[in-house]
Amino acid sequence: MKESGGRKQGATSPCAACKLLRRRCTQDCVFSPYFPSDEPHKFASVHKVFGASNVNKMLQELQEYQRGDAVSSMVYEANARINDPIYGCVGTISSLHHQIEFLHTQLAIAQAQLVHMKMQQFSSMSGGGGTAANSSGNVWSPSSRHLQLEVHPEFEIYGSLQQPQINI
Repeated sequence: MKESGGRKQGATSPCAACKLLRRRCTQDCVFSPYFPSDEPHKFASVHKVFGASNVNKMLQELQEYQRGDAVSSMVYEANARINDPIYGCVGTISSLHHQIEFLHTQLAIAQAQLVHMKMQQFSSMSGGGGTAANSSGNVWSPSSRHLQLEVHPEFEIYGSLQQPQINI
């Protein structure tokens, strides 16, 4: 009995690598476990950057348990090289590293501002007998839970963060 595609029942479609290379996919095809026929873009990008023979050599040199991770790495690197031919993954890693440094700096600034504001509140509380007027004329009382953010209102999310303890 034939299926709608003209193939015999039980026959499998060739893997994405064999389909792209226009060759017969055998039972012992090294590509078939890692480049299924329903994901042709994976092999196309790897083939474009590394070449089929190089990928075949790399996979043959590895133990079977290492091949899945190697293919994932090759696909990632190939996509990165297609998007950024000069730097590839290194460009992505460098960009992420710069973002981390920037966010660490922003976090340090926010923490310093929070400490500064708490110090101002403490000094105005200790000198004013429980309530004190701040520089903008607003009155602060010990029972209020919200701080007036005069410098950077975008840091109002600190209520969900662990606030540092100030011991004076």
